Amino acid sequence: MRQDHCRVLYAAGGCFWGTEHVFRALNGVVETTAGYANGHTEHPTYRQVCTDMTGHRETVRIVYDPQVIPLEKLLKAFFICVDPSVSNRQGNDIGSQYQTGIYYTDEETGKAVRAYFEEEKKRHPVFSTECGPLKCFYEAEEYHQDYLIRNPEGYCHITREEYDAVRRLNDE
Repeated sequence: MRQDHCRVLYAAGGCFWGTEHVFRALNGVVETTAGYANGHTEHPTYRQVCTDMTGHRETVRIVYDPQVIPLEKLLKAFFICVDPSVSNRQGNDIGSQYQTGIYYTDEETGKAVRAYFEEEKKRHPVFSTECGPLKCFYEAEEYHQDYLIRNPEGYCHITREEYDAVRRLNDE
């Protein structure tokens, strides 16, 4: 598949294992990479990120073909799988690295993401999900990449029902 027209979005959906797995299930997503975003420590390790001292969020870089999947569908998938009303946690995972957020690298995407967020905020009395430009992104260690494919019994806060709801977006 030609990737010269692809776009990139960064999604911090709690633990990056499940977030990566969910987005890989969508038609039009051509690549995902687990990593650490928007912290102040250069080239952090997983151990460092887990100390709550780096400011990084577990984040997935999503390369997608907008001719196959629109940005709005990616955002819909994201909100199917996260609880935007809590800070620094998703499911049983607690810590600043699990803060949810969407990060972008260009103003066109930023404008669309911010507009989507404004509508999503209306659905929740408390809204804690971050939205802003990507400041930095460092790829996670190799053993985190495609983790739930290699470890299908691994823990994930995303439920089977949520995962199935995201997969059904392929039929819309």
